[in-house]
Amino acid sequence: MAAEFGERGWRVVGTVRGAGTPLHGLAAERPDVVEIETLDMTDPDQTRALGDRLFGRRFDIVFVNAGVANQTQSDTMAEVSSDEFVHVMLTNVLGVMRAVEQFGPLVGPNGVIGVMSSGQGSIANNTNGTNDVYRASKAALNQAMASYAGRHADQGRAFVLVAPGWIRTEMGGAKAPFSVEEAMPQIVDVLVAQQGKPGLRYLDRHGQTVPW
Repeated sequence: MAAEFGERGWRVVGTVRGAGTPLHGLAAERPDVVEIETLDMTDPDQTRALGDRLFGRRFDIVFVNAGVANQTQSDTMAEVSSDEFVHVMLTNVLGVMRAVEQFGPLVGPNGVIGVMSSGQGSIANNTNGTNDVYRASKAALNQAMASYAGRHADQGRAFVLVAPGWIRTEMGGAKAPFSVEEAMPQIVDVLVAQQGKPGLRYLDRHGQTVPW
C-alpha cells in the first residue's frame, strides 16, 4: 500500500513492529516518500506514544491494517482456547479501534478513516459456518467502526471498511487467487475515491457494497 501511494505522489507514514521489513527497504529507496514509525497495536502505550509524536500533523487518509487468525481456523467457539480467542480479538478489534481513536483526529474534514475488514465479517454472507473466530472478530470490528462513525458523523469524514478478498498474504496462504500486487491498486483506488464522501461504507476492492 505504501508503495502504491508513493507511486501516485503521496507521502506515507507507515508503521512496523520490528526491523528489516519491506517497508524499511522502500523507505531507504524513497526517503522523500516514506517515513517509518514503530507500533505494535496490541500495546496501548505504544499507540498513545505514536499519537503524541504525530500530534499536530494532518493526514488525508488514515488506514489501519491488523489481522491474525487462530491457529486452527476450523475450531468452533467451543474448541478454540480462551488465550487464542483473546489474542485474535485484541489484535483484530481492540488494537485496531484504539489506533482509530488515536489517529482519527489527525484526519482532515474531507479525509478518510479506513480499516482492513474482511468479507468474512459479513453476517449476511455467512452461509457455511466456517472460521468462527476470525469471522467474529471482523464482524465485531465492523460494529465498532459503526459506533465510531456514529459518534463522529458530524465531522464530514468518510469511514471505510475494506473487504479485500482472498489475497496471497502470509495469512491468506498460497492458494489465494490474487496477489498483493494485483489487489493493492484497487484497494487504494477505493480509499482515494472516498475523499469528500461523509459516512460509513463497507466496500470490497472494486468499490462495491458488501452486505452487513
